[in-house]
Amino acid sequence: MAAPPAPDKVQRPRGAAVPQAAEASVRALVGLGNPGKGYAATRHNVGFMAIEQLAARRLATWSSKFNGQFARCRLPGPTGECDVALLQPMTYMNCSGHPTQQMLAFFGYKPAELLVLHDDLDLPFGRVQVKVGGGHGGHNGLRSLVAQLASPAFVRVRIGIGRPGGDGDLGGKGGDEAVTNWVLSAFGPDQRIALPQVLDRAVAAAEAVVQLGVRAAMNAHNAPPAAAGSKSADS
Repeated sequence: MAAPPAPDKVQRPRGAAVPQAAEASVRALVGLGNPGKGYAATRHNVGFMAIEQLAARRLATWSSKFNGQFARCRLPGPTGECDVALLQPMTYMNCSGHPTQQMLAFFGYKPAELLVLHDDLDLPFGRVQVKVGGGHGGHNGLRSLVAQLASPAFVRVRIGIGRPGGDGDLGGKGGDEAVTNWVLSAFGPDQRIALPQVLDRAVAAAEAVVQLGVRAAMNAHNAPPAAAGSKSADS
């Protein structure tokens, strides 16, 4: 299979300061999830759902590359449209870092130029937040990324799925088995109705990072939505 076209070079005015890590231009988006029909509708695959929605809107075509599904698309950037790489790792969640590292190495991108869309237990269903760096919070996909990239300094779009038994913004804690069953189960009926709007917000947040930068995207998208989705424990 022929290699995709070389990425556009970012041109900076002569003498301009190099952006700090938190404001580096994002050139690659990765959605986390597990491959296979059995996982397609689960909470853990909401990162896959979001990047698929973005790709569909931008008429991107997926192909097999980097041990995953890979595509390219054009997104509004700081000074006009820019070329962005999209990836769904197909190595299962716990090994998401390997395909991501392969893609970044191929294009010569740094971790700070990466944005990852992923599910987040510590946000209630319906919440979307932009974040830079930090730990993995027990999320095995993020754990793999941090280990393979030897850096946590990538942008994250956190998509809230709540916790099992949750009855408030933070939800219930639940044991390990309950959490595993929760993330690997499908959204409840009410949440399935609200899910398209949640994915819309996640895609909008990711596109805002590419176009406006991290700080502006945080200001625009990190507040709770005016009308929250259904309860985090909807099943």
